[in-house]
Amino acid sequence: MLNNARRASLSLEIALIISALACSQALAAESESIEEVVVWGEQSNQRAATSHPSSLLTQQDLVSINVATTEDVVKFEPSLVIRRRFIGDSNGTMGMRGSNMFQTSRSMVFADGVPLHYLLQSRWNGAPRWTMVSASEIAQVEVLYGPFSAEFSGNSMGGVVLIESAIPQEREFHVDTSYFSQSFDAYGFDDTVTGHKAFFSYGDKIGDTSVYFSYNRLDSESQPQTFYYGGGTSASNLTTVTGGIAGNDERSNLRTFFGDTGVQDTLTDNYKLKIGQEFGQWQALLNIAYEDRFNGANSPNSYLTDGAGNTVWSGNVIQNGVAFNAPTSRLGVSEQERDSLSVGLRMRGPITESIVFEANVNQFEVLRDETRSSFANPADSAYSLAGQVNDFGDTGWSSAEAKLYFDDLGVDGLGLILGARHDAYELNMDVYSSANYSTGEFTAFTSRSGGETQLNALFAQMNWDVNAQWDLGLGARWESFESDNGYFSRDDATTPQFDVVSVPKTSRKEVSPKFSVGYQPVEQWRFAYALGKAYRFPIVEELFSQYSAYNAISVANPELQPEDGLHQNLMLERDVAGGTVRVNLFQETIKDVIESQSENLPGGLSVRTFIPVDEIETRGVEFIANIDDLAIDNLDVRFNMVYTDSEIVKNNPDPSIEGNDYPRMPQWRGNLLLTYHISSQWDAGLNMQYASDSFGRNDNTDREDGVYGAQDGFTRLGLKTTYNFTNGVALGLGVDNVTDELAYVAHPWPGRTYYANLSYDF
Repeated sequence: MLNNARRASLSLEIALIISALACSQALAAESESIEEVVVWGEQSNQRAATSHPSSLLTQQDLVSINVATTEDVVKFEPSLVIRRRFIGDSNGTMGMRGSNMFQTSRSMVFADGVPLHYLLQSRWNGAPRWTMVSASEIAQVEVLYGPFSAEFSGNSMGGVVLIESAIPQEREFHVDTSYFSQSFDAYGFDDTVTGHKAFFSYGDKIGDTSVYFSYNRLDSESQPQTFYYGGGTSASNLTTVTGGIAGNDERSNLRTFFGDTGVQDTLTDNYKLKIGQEFGQWQALLNIAYEDRFNGANSPNSYLTDGAGNTVWSGNVIQNGVAFNAPTSRLGVSEQERDSLSVGLRMRGPITESIVFEANVNQFEVLRDETRSSFANPADSAYSLAGQVNDFGDTGWSSAEAKLYFDDLGVDGLGLILGARHDAYELNMDVYSSANYSTGEFTAFTSRSGGETQLNALFAQMNWDVNAQWDLGLGARWESFESDNGYFSRDDATTPQFDVVSVPKTSRKEVSPKFSVGYQPVEQWRFAYALGKAYRFPIVEELFSQYSAYNAISVANPELQPEDGLHQNLMLERDVAGGTVRVNLFQETIKDVIESQSENLPGGLSVRTFIPVDEIETRGVEFIANIDDLAIDNLDVRFNMVYTDSEIVKNNPDPSIEGNDYPRMPQWRGNLLLTYHISSQWDAGLNMQYASDSFGRNDNTDREDGVYGAQDGFTRLGLKTTYNFTNGVALGLGVDNVTDELAYVAHPWPGRTYYANLSYDF
């Protein structure tokens, strides 16, 4: 149900649209046609090797997707999975090809040249900062698969997502608002959660200066993300309870589930300013984005009641002869406040008629990231203001890149890219005990850790269209990695200060060669082969993030070596009426795979470590068909299906896992976007996502399906229709997960979700 504040906010957004409609006639004289836009990405045709496997999305390809956030735009692309657990989830991790959804440092995301990938933390904490770009401002997206271009570091082992927004060429206003609602029923929770989005943008071009400002507000509720089960107890003084739910965990152990995290409230405000400037043939684009995010987990649910009907929040209890412990901390409450600022500058222009220069610089700062947690639920008799505060200070990154594009090297069809790049990352995390968690009071350190990494690179990429049939790509990337200023806490109780231990600095240099060749015997057919070596260097968290919190322990590994990958792709493509059909055969062999493993201990404590797996081998076959006017006029199809076999082939420390499936890698994945253009103004579409089940652990012991903690297969169907009125108004209605399928990817996927969207351009 919408509360009063949300009703008022939604009413304000509708009023804004109505007001915009009312003033449209006054503005008609100034703007009678759709604005002309320029997308920088369309000009960068030398970016990747000519035979690099890729996929391109335009606005027309998105009409069958219920788009609420930026992740939605790419989640139907081949061999790509987004683990967005609910609308507004900050942990929208991405996996590509042979890299699973928790190997977040193996994929890269850029928006107008600005990095959105978060190469400071891993797993759910390492999701790209999708909210730094709004879905409503996206003009096109290109997805590159694998590390086959020297332009990108080894963090492109899975692939690269390149988002481009439009640069306005005349005055334009856009406003849209969306409402979404889902019903969810699992374990002891059965309720409806809702949310809404409001977006406004203004753009104009005054002389040689383009200006764009946007504001995006996302206010959303989630279904419970964690369901808690009791630990063992030997206590004799037990409280008799009812309401606990008996069920298996992912390893088929019988558990009694006693509560959940309840609804999480998320509120994200994003402000964006872009200024483009033309200096003759030169262009510059300043990109400033500020994010203000709040996440509140303040309504955990206990399923347990005692004989008097009172809710039991913690303690040693017994139900139907089964004794268990409900830890006090599990149903505590927490709030996170996070403020981030990103500033990027991109410049491009010709030095000569055949040489173009491009530079990109970016500074990303976590201005504030603080999580305040209680040790008990406020309704628990054990509750006090005592709690814990997690705080990130001096955290962020900076990057700078310069490239030269050569078009005329004395040989027809021969192009060359030369470039240099610098990336520097810093992460500092402090955990405090707090006498008053609600005010964020820092009482005493519990743990501290952090450090810095740098990656400097020089690269060269040659692309040669030899003749009408053959093309060739050759590249090399030299990288110099260094970690420094690493530390973690090891307090000595006999000293007055809180003691930290310094970690010795490390450095390493590697060269990654690239090769591709393409052959087109006739106009309709094309064959291409790409080979790429890549090194994925460890990130700050993997090297240094070592902490002890009240319910979690993390053990870092400062001696980690880079992941060492050899990647191959063989493509067969045929042009058909209305589009293309493509088959990709790919193979990846990666050594020293940095794997984050966690174990849940009795009492609710989780322990995480970073341990390298000696070698993983992945083979896959990808079928892709993108066809307009399939079978009948106005019916467009984007379909892909991939079979992936990812296996642990070598692991000396623990050979028992050799031959096992690599975690979170379904053997089968598929996506379908089916769009029927009823008229020039009205579209109707169907979408589908499919995945077979997988494992979440290297030992492959988690074989239970349909339970919290499982890695379920799923088939999710969606519907979408949009009607564009002649006065600039568009109305969209949709539903995801039509069948209301309940599935888990450790945490539960959303239930059936309804969407309504109203937008106006003038």
